[in-house]
Amino acid sequence: MEIFKDMLVLELASVLAGPSVGQFFAEMGAKVVKVENAATHGDVTRTWKLKTEPADTDTPSYFCAANWGKTSLALNLTTAQDLQQLYELVKEADVVIASYKPGDAEKLEVDYTTLKSINPRLIYGHITGYGAHVSRAGYDAVVQAESGFMYLNGEPKGLPTKMPVALMDILTAHQLKEGLLVALLQRERTGKGQLVQVSLIEAAVSALANQATAYLVAGQEPKRIGSEHPTIVPYGTVYTTKDEKQLVLAIGDDRQFKKLCTILGNQALADDPKYKNNYSRIQNRVELNAILCRLIQEQLRDAFLEQLHRQHVPAGAVNSIPEVFELPQAQDMLLQHEGSKPGVRQVAFKLQGQQLPSLQPPPPYPASTKV
Repeated sequence: MEIFKDMLVLELASVLAGPSVGQFFAEMGAKVVKVENAATHGDVTRTWKLKTEPADTDTPSYFCAANWGKTSLALNLTTAQDLQQLYELVKEADVVIASYKPGDAEKLEVDYTTLKSINPRLIYGHITGYGAHVSRAGYDAVVQAESGFMYLNGEPKGLPTKMPVALMDILTAHQLKEGLLVALLQRERTGKGQLVQVSLIEAAVSALANQATAYLVAGQEPKRIGSEHPTIVPYGTVYTTKDEKQLVLAIGDDRQFKKLCTILGNQALADDPKYKNNYSRIQNRVELNAILCRLIQEQLRDAFLEQLHRQHVPAGAVNSIPEVFELPQAQDMLLQHEGSKPGVRQVAFKLQGQQLPSLQPPPPYPASTKV
């Protein structure tokens, strides 16, 4: 897509949150220059390698998760020459994406106030861990713990559990993208750039959604309940079928529950006052789940899911990652690269009527000193 084909984005960010935003703009056709620290050999994720990846690879899979379609530029911003090279790029830039601890950008003279004096139209997106006035660096796992996500995630009698992806980074990236897009729209109207600030902790807290309002509105402290849902039953519970395969249900209303019971051959269950409506099912969650476990254990998963889908009962298989990428929807999200470094990656979305390129430049090899 060439929506931002004339845009220059400078990425002064590393790891996942900021680079994800840069990759988004690259997907939309912008020229994205990833400015990497020459003194520390670039983005630290170049060193985050799976045990199955070659020790000498400079573009491991983690780095590839957020760096497709960019050009890499190695600069040591503590030197006057390299700083001036960045300033020359800033004169032409539309967006800067930064992820410095509060105060560090000012020390390096790449903060918003400094760069705005060079280019008043510049939009500067800044990611911090805890806001503009807290000097702590932000780390996804730590923020997962501090924001309540780990406390809520896991089995009731188990330990708090980290999400399997850096979800706080991803949520923060989405918030920054939204802010930058609004700022770009506003600049079209006013001609002025602006500073857009987001933090990992604020993105995480805002994403607590109904778990937050359970406490703030209803006065109930959320607890770990595994895969269950606090206000809907059955929703999210993992069931095992006769052929030892797993599925989840997402029953959102009483009509869907009646259809589920009919498919299971137990209409009386839907008419039982203990399970007839969602509020009753919440009160009798444990007993109902035990009944459903027995009934679903008599089913073959694929045939059972087919019946559920045909009757518009929300349900799905618990897929492994290889199984995910066998889905036609996942296949349709993939971009291929067939240059010197073959690769495949998934994209977030496609605009109606817009075709993504069949090929996209791969994540950049170690940075050079020229754009």
